[in-house]
Order: sequence, then C-alpha cells, then structure tokens
Amino acid sequence: MEIYKKEKRQYFLERFSISHLFSFPIEEFMEVHEYKRDEWIIREGMRPDFLFYVIEGKAKIYVTHHNGKVSLINFINAQDYIGEMELLNEVYYTKGIQASTQTICFAIPFHHYRTQMLEDVIFLRELTEFLSIKATQMAAKYSQSLAFQLENRLADFILQTADEEVYKEKHVTVCDFLGVSYRHLLHVIAQFCDKGYLKKEGHHYRIQQPHKLNELSEMLRNE
Repeated sequence: MEIYKKEKRQYFLERFSISHLFSFPIEEFMEVHEYKRDEWIIREGMRPDFLFYVIEGKAKIYVTHHNGKVSLINFINAQDYIGEMELLNEVYYTKGIQASTQTICFAIPFHHYRTQMLEDVIFLRELTEFLSIKATQMAAKYSQSLAFQLENRLADFILQTADEEVYKEKHVTVCDFLGVSYRHLLHVIAQFCDKGYLKKEGHHYRIQQPHKLNELSEMLRNE
C-alpha cells in the first residue's frame, strides 16, 4: 500500500473532491491510499482505522465460514464506500476486502472524524442512499441466479473482475459465487472462447470482444 504525499495527494483531493458529501471540512486529515492488485485493503476480522471512498479501481469482498470455506460475496467499484458498517457499528465482524485491480481510495480516519460523520445530516443521507442501493443490488443478485442464464451472469462476472482485459479468477470461486457446477462453468467458458469473446492464455483469459460480454451483461442491468 502506498500513501500519496504532497502534490500527488493534492491532485487527487482536487480532481476527485468529496467535500460536497460533508457539512464540515474533511480534507485536512484525509489520506489517499493506493493498493495493488490482490493487495488487502482490509483483512478479515480486523477492524479498519478508516472509512474508505473508492476513487478508481475495483475490489472483492470475502468471508470465511465456520467450516473454513472462503467465499466471494460481493464487489466494490468506484464511488463505493468501504468500512461503512464499522463506522456505524461498534460490534461488527469485518469482511476481507481485496483489490482486484490497482485501487485508489480516500481514507478518512475514524479517530479524527467518527463523531462528526455520525452527526452530519448531509453525510448520513448520502450513506443511507449508498446502503439502500447496496442492499437492492445484493437482493437482485440472488433473484438473477434463478431468472437468467449462466451466459449472462458469467459475462457480468468477467467484466466485474477483469483487470486490463485479463480475466484471472479461479473456477471454484466463480462456481461458488454464481451457484453453478464446475462442469457447467467450463462449458460456458468454452463457448465464449469458441465465439471469440475470450482467448485462453495459459491459466488466464484475455477478453477479445468486450462489447459482446457487455451485451450479455446488460440484460442483468436492464432488469
């Protein structure tokens, strides 16, 4: 993890300003963090010291079950918050957040701003809207598993997790997240390769026709 300093920090504070989301000055102690692909933004079970606001990049949320199995449960994109549940709840089991691409975040330190954020009507209204959209998206994910073909859901998953047009996710992780068999997943990936949507490169796949995957995934977004 890199913490931007001086001119580099100021560049992001000015270009991606979030001062309008708060009724008080937020930038004095706010940091700008950069995380590389596969780097942990928050480790599971360890409460964060910051509320993060994603400027650029994508991340994945993981949870470990009582039987030791680790599951991917959701995605994080630009303009999403990380650590909002820890801000609102003194007792909350923190999920693992891992960057899936280079990810740049504003990091708002709890010890400087927690009380002000929890009393700020403007920020709380913004956070309520974010949590409402997040809950709706989670509910939609489960309904889509029944309503849509694997082709549509896999296309969306590939676009969500790809880094610079390269798709690298483990098949077992995808099967668990999408609720499909290993055999069915391999069959659809093979179809995507046959149609020229993907090209296998070693253990990874390069996206050859992103517009075709977008066409399939758009059906989920236009539901």
